[in-house]
Amino acid sequence: VQLQASGGGLVQAGGSLRLSCEASGFALDSYIIGWFRQAPGKEREGVACMDGYDGRTLYEDSVKGRFTISRDNTENTVFLQMNSQKPEDTAVYYCAADQSIIWSEVKNQYAYDYWGQGTLVTVSS
Repeated sequence: VQLQASGGGLVQAGGSLRLSCEASGFALDSYIIGWFRQAPGKEREGVACMDGYDGRTLYEDSVKGRFTISRDNTENTVFLQMNSQKPEDTAVYYCAADQSIIWSEVKNQYAYDYWGQGTLVTVSS
């Protein structure tokens, strides 16, 4: 099981970025997928999660209405579209996957066994 995250970069406040998380060795539609972020000096937090089985999603309150998690099963890739970005969105973003997480735990980083490398997102003011 491997996850490859990409798409980070520098963006001005109010701008947009799309992160990608390509999976290999397993099918995303049978896993829970989470996007997490970790800002300097802060705990890693879950920002968006998707149930690969039924497509239901969950967002952290600060990104609701601005971030969208989606997937492309043919490419076995999950995306995080980030719009109206704010300086406080600056962080290293990670994707994670696991097959056996109860939905109430999907924002808990310790529930995930598989992680991609991080991709840095910097939002300038």
